[in-house]
Formats: sequence, structure tokens, C-alpha cells
Amino acid sequence: MDPVTVPIGADADSDAGSDAGELVKVDLATTSVRELNAELHRPRARRYEVHNPRGAHAVAAGVRDAIDIEVHGQAGYYCAGMNSRATVTVYGSAGVGVAENMMSGRVRVRGDASQSAGATGHGGLLVIEGSASMRCGISMKGIDIVVGGDVGPMCAFMAQAGRLVICGDAGDGLGDSIYEARLYVRGSVGELGADCVAKPMGAEHRAELAELLAAAGLTHDPAEFGRYGSARRLYHFAAHNSY
Repeated sequence: MDPVTVPIGADADSDAGSDAGELVKVDLATTSVRELNAELHRPRARRYEVHNPRGAHAVAAGVRDAIDIEVHGQAGYYCAGMNSRATVTVYGSAGVGVAENMMSGRVRVRGDASQSAGATGHGGLLVIEGSASMRCGISMKGIDIVVGGDVGPMCAFMAQAGRLVICGDAGDGLGDSIYEARLYVRGSVGELGADCVAKPMGAEHRAELAELLAAAGLTHDPAEFGRYGSARRLYHFAAHNSY
């Protein structure tokens, strides 16, 4: 079916229903992000293309339905934040907090991501084909993140659960104050954060990593990666720390 343009916002017909067809194109040069997100929160189509984002913030934030959304261009802060069930693809780079607090679904960034990618994410899969800046995966709570390139400092800070795969190098402070998240790094690692240590790669971990790489569409050999996680020294009270 050819793409159709459906009025959204003040001019929208609330009874449009299936008239929207399979694919709707939205031009942010003429439509506000508020109007776009209102449509995506009560979608009348299965697929959306968003054009001319031009760094707009909060594009496709708070989506709760299993729909496909393509963002053609550079996205600003918090793109696909709080995503639940949707599949969001950014054909460009993304600003601070892409997929922040994501619950489920999939988000893919074809370019690079700024700070705090996937921060506090509870579930779903975030794939960044390029590199990510500092604090990627900060306080992650179950999300899976795969980064095709490098990450900056303090990634996975206080990461509680989930898996972070880094196919390039990792900056200083990786896994600082980490809980039970699993970290896999293919390249070099700077100074590890507090309570983060290198761990052995068992068959279970290689199988887990292979599954994550396949889900991200990458073909790296799991044997090329190292694993990092919590030493669990911060879990327990020590009397000398109370003085």
C-alpha cells in the first residue's frame, strides 16, 4: 500500500480508524511533536514515518502500542523515551537519553547516541550502531543494550540488571557501583569503576552474548569479548566504613 498522509492534531478525524492504512508519514516541518506524540499514543496505523525531525526533543516518547516508527533524520533528547512494545528506528543520530526508561520493544539508532542512552531502562532492546557517549546504561534495570562502536566514561554506573554489549572500547569508570548487570566488551577498557571486575566467560555467557549480537544484527565472535560485573564488595556492611 502506498504511504498516506493522515491529518493529526486539531484537524484529525477521530473516526479515521482503518482509513489511515498501513503507513502514515508525518512531517515535523508542518506538524508539532506534541501532535505527533498524541497520534502515536492512540495510533490509527501500524507504521509511521517521521520526517524532518531536525533535532526535535521527545520524538516518539511514551508509545505503548506494538507499532513501527521510523525517524528519518537526527533526533534530539529523549527520543523513544519510556517506550513500551513499539519498534523505533532512528535513521541518524540521537541526543541525550534515547530510550530512557524503556519498558519493552526495540529501539535502533543507525548513527551515534549522546549521553545516558538507555538510562534506567527496565526492558526491551536498544541497539546503537555507532558509538555512545558517557553514562550509557546508567542505572539500567533489565534493558539489553548493544553498542556497535565505543562508549564513553561511567557507562553502566549503578547498573542493576540487564546486559550491555560494547563492540568497541569502553572509557574509564565502566560499571562503577554495579549491581547484577552483565557487561561484555570486545575492545579495550579504561580504569574500571568501583566494585567492577573482570569475570570469566563461561559457555552460558558466550551463548547469551551470541544471542544478543544476533538480535542486533552483528556477526562478531563472542570469543573476542571479555565479561565484567560486580565483585559484590559493596553489598555488605563493614564496620570500618562507619567511622
